[in-house]
Amino acid sequence: MKKIYAILTLFVALLVVSCGSEDKKTVVDNSPAISVKTSPVTANRNSPFLSVSGKIQATKSADLSTRMMGYVNKVHVNVGDKVRKGQLLVSINNSDLQAKKAQVNAGITEATAAFNNAQKDYNRFKNLFADNSASQKEMDDMTANFEMAKARLESAKQMKNEINAQFAYSNITAPFSGTITSKNVEAGNMANPGVVLISMETPGSFEVMAMVPETEISKIKTGSIVDVLVKSINKTLNGKVTEVSTSAKNTGGQYLVKIDLDKTEANILSGMFTTVQFPVERKTTTSMVLIPTDAIVTNGQLSGVYTVSQSNTALLRWLRLGRTFGDQVEVLSGLNADEAYIVSAEGKLFNGAKISPSSVLLKGKEANTESN
Repeated sequence: MKKIYAILTLFVALLVVSCGSEDKKTVVDNSPAISVKTSPVTANRNSPFLSVSGKIQATKSADLSTRMMGYVNKVHVNVGDKVRKGQLLVSINNSDLQAKKAQVNAGITEATAAFNNAQKDYNRFKNLFADNSASQKEMDDMTANFEMAKARLESAKQMKNEINAQFAYSNITAPFSGTITSKNVEAGNMANPGVVLISMETPGSFEVMAMVPETEISKIKTGSIVDVLVKSINKTLNGKVTEVSTSAKNTGGQYLVKIDLDKTEANILSGMFTTVQFPVERKTTTSMVLIPTDAIVTNGQLSGVYTVSQSNTALLRWLRLGRTFGDQVEVLSGLNADEAYIVSAEGKLFNGAKISPSSVLLKGKEANTESN
């Protein structure tokens, strides 16, 4: 019986193995290859311009604050409101100033009465002195009394001017016509001296503040025409250098350069970051790898480009990017000068996707096709 059981067990095992071998099939990827165009990496040793970072700001802007402390009664504007010159923006409680003004007015009334009385006495004794009816000492006393009364009246009037000047800091008004860009206070808040309450600017006229390293500042000249690339809207604007700082004492070794932007229909706003490209020839000792920005693939904070593997599949390569030059960007690491990358594809690319590459030369050069 044991032999029979052993034979039956062996037979069942062989049957299972034979069935498994019949069901097993080789998986073959028959999906069509995606047609793509590739381009060799551009390696430049001569960069046609110096590129630095900058920031857009309005040519005419102001941060409004007060030099008095008090509770805010009312904020009369909101962010984005258009205001005219002299329009009331913020009202600060000025009860203490009103009390001081009343005291000053009372002081002026008192000083005026004293001055008028002293003036009459002075004129009376002046006539008596002319008729030798008053002594020199009496005349001197009346003159001194008159001058002191006159000085006290003038002092009271100047105190009123001081109080009136303080009222200008309790009612914040627009110094010019423009648009409100920020509001840092609400009704009921405490306004403190020197703290910005309202910011405003005149739209339509912009400038760029750029920082240039000390090794290049000597090449920057006032009046130079530059290109300003606004990355957020992917626009290149024209600008003109209007100011070049000659000191980096307070800017950490960087020299401030101001560029006025030409009038444009582009939707630029204050605070946008830019890349300013100065027409300055620069010689570099190492090759600069450049690829077009259109070929860049982004995923969150990561940037990469698709390359071609040895088995003709798409391979995503993550890169570390540098400065932007027009429609090209510098590759600091992740791609070598002797490699090719995918410029465009007729389907959706992913890692491992079968591709059918053809080589193209960018910048208007003739294209040629590789055989697979």
